[in-house]
Amino acid sequence: MGFWSDKRVLVTGGAGFLGSFVVEKLKERGCQNIFVSREKDYNLVEMEAVKRAYKDANPDIVIHLAARVGGIGANEENPGKFFYDNLMMGAQMMEQGRLFGIEKFVALATICSYPKFTPVPFKEEYLWNGYPEETNAPYGLAKKMLLVQSQAYRKQYGFNSCCLFPVNLYGPRDNFDPESSHVIPALIKKCIDAIANNDSRITVWGTGKPSREFLYVEDAAEAIILATERYNKSDPVNIGAGFEITIKELVELIVKLTEFKGEIIWDTSKPDGQPRRMLDTSKAEKEFGFKANVSFESGLRKTIEWYRKAGNKHA
Repeated sequence: MGFWSDKRVLVTGGAGFLGSFVVEKLKERGCQNIFVSREKDYNLVEMEAVKRAYKDANPDIVIHLAARVGGIGANEENPGKFFYDNLMMGAQMMEQGRLFGIEKFVALATICSYPKFTPVPFKEEYLWNGYPEETNAPYGLAKKMLLVQSQAYRKQYGFNSCCLFPVNLYGPRDNFDPESSHVIPALIKKCIDAIANNDSRITVWGTGKPSREFLYVEDAAEAIILATERYNKSDPVNIGAGFEITIKELVELIVKLTEFKGEIIWDTSKPDGQPRRMLDTSKAEKEFGFKANVSFESGLRKTIEWYRKAGNKHA
């Protein structure tokens, strides 16, 4: 608790899905001075907005979560925007943090930074062993530059920053917009909407063969807080739950939990994305004591319950 009591913390993306949970955890730990930069007030792609955010927040610590994100479809339609916006936000936030003289900068990268054919489980040392999966490579590479910048700035300037690589997150308050959502909210919405509309079938992208790993959003927020408190290196650290599930198994589980009784149509003309994804999460436990707590089925139930109550009002 004492760590946070006198710290001023700037959380970019703090009003977003993950950011809202990080802000809650900061408050629980006794942080009194939290500044959330909202996109409508601070477009962090622009340097002047970044400078203004630092001036207004006057932070000791920056937790950089703001990102331009989306599922496979959104990445395919916006590769240039996803690359430029993420690159510029990260590079400028870290550079201004250095010039401002902050104590620590915590950056969130992505599992999409890993090479397409990374051996499972993904170890941090595999990050540079090939090119990322094509559909989200521009996004993955832009976020990977946070790691390069963090290591370069530590070496030249002694700048204290770290870079975390989380798997796909899910949970209450997720983005359920079909144009840009990731796989779990997209599937939950399809099943619940189909039940509401008495539809007899849902269509799912791809073949169902690829595997993914998912981390409940509150676990991810806890990992970020622990890394901020305890991890002072620029070596990359994976953040995940350490399990693998195929998309076919995922669909079957969500169908079961939502009680959708209809048919599943697989649209194999749509891309599968990366063949397999699962992280080696041992380093996070060793370096700052993080281990995921929420079981996958329990997390899915909470997410479905939230969407039934609140989510479909926003989607």
